[in-house]
Amino acid sequence: MKNIQRLYATVLLILLALWLIADPLLVQPYSFFGLRGSLVQGTGIVALGVMSVGMMLALRPVRIEPFLGGLDKTYRLHKWLGITALVVAVLHWLWAKAPKWLVGWGLLERPARQPRPEPASELLRWMQAQRHLAESLGEWAFYAAVILIGLALAKRFPYRLFYQTHRLMAVVYLVLVFHGFILLDAGFWRSPLGPVLALLMTGGTVAACVSLLRRVGLRRQAVGEVAQLVRHTDNQVLQVVIQLKDRWAGHEAGQFAFVTFDDAEGAHPFTISSNWRGDGRLVFLIKGLGDYTRKLPDTVTVGDVVKVEGPYGHFKFECSHPRQIWVAGGIGITPFIARLLALADAPALRTKTIDLFYSTSAPDENFLAKLRQAAAAAQVQLHILISPRDGRLDAERICQAVPDWRNASVWFCGPAGFGAALRSGFTARGLAPDDFHQELFEMR
Repeated sequence: MKNIQRLYATVLLILLALWLIADPLLVQPYSFFGLRGSLVQGTGIVALGVMSVGMMLALRPVRIEPFLGGLDKTYRLHKWLGITALVVAVLHWLWAKAPKWLVGWGLLERPARQPRPEPASELLRWMQAQRHLAESLGEWAFYAAVILIGLALAKRFPYRLFYQTHRLMAVVYLVLVFHGFILLDAGFWRSPLGPVLALLMTGGTVAACVSLLRRVGLRRQAVGEVAQLVRHTDNQVLQVVIQLKDRWAGHEAGQFAFVTFDDAEGAHPFTISSNWRGDGRLVFLIKGLGDYTRKLPDTVTVGDVVKVEGPYGHFKFECSHPRQIWVAGGIGITPFIARLLALADAPALRTKTIDLFYSTSAPDENFLAKLRQAAAAAQVQLHILISPRDGRLDAERICQAVPDWRNASVWFCGPAGFGAALRSGFTARGLAPDDFHQELFEMR
């Protein structure tokens, strides 16, 4: 999490610093409308800059995953940038509109208009002629962005509709690029801010076009066929076995993929719960948590053609500690099953003492039997807790069960609230924050 916080702060500080360095207001006498003009420009620069970075992150760039800690952390940064763009864009709109309202209400005196200097080139003359159009389009694009970002943040908004509407952000972004390019004062383009903003807008424009053409992650996609379905009715988990027909680069335990069962629904992220053996076989354990996943057992059939994109994620069980403590809540067991299978296949990987704690409120005996078998084959100590019977699993119970916990790293996958409580409990007992690894697994 620290790296995404650092990158988020770095983006904001660079944009703010370059704006303040280039802004002539700092060396001019104070006037309200001078301040207003400066803040309209500054908020526009920051909003467009962070939106540009957010658009590029939406391409799911795998090269920065090791630095950010996985695609789940990349999407967390994408979300923060989207919220920041929304807040700053609202400030931009208010600074542009509110003084006009005050003038109209007679509370503020409009300053005398200063004649604009004659443009020195054909490009500048063209840009000046487009100002009214850029202002109008920018205003409507702002309203659309507020709606689309608001829908993206609303967890109750159905994923299928989110998938369809969020793509429109690319169109909104392209309109805002035109708005910013035309209305940014020429002095800013000649300052160090100019090349930086131009680079961000170019990268964001390319990303928007890739999104509109539906080519995000295209090189990492493979076509497969549903080979087997197994229902675990007691815990509402559907096991889906997919046989890939295309080449697959392979994956490591703990990684996930985007799976498209229905083009209208779009791709959903699911953790891969099988070890890669080079045979094109992938296994996913899918919990019926939302409308789509609850209906999946009735809509997917053996023989269906699916698309799989990935692998993504950096939940790879890499650390220098001699022990590891794995904690899974509900369907969060999936990355640990993949790792158990990997350890069983490759005894040379068994270099650490591992305790796996699995907390579930809906046990399925067949599912638990397979889990016990996999843990035994991997030589991992398994602790199963049925929450209605055994109570809540917390850091204190884990530390009591593993007296040597101070020499361990903790790996968690499960509900966000459960993970936050465990992280707080372990760090309060002295565990270094970097030794608590968590799969966020929230794509919006």
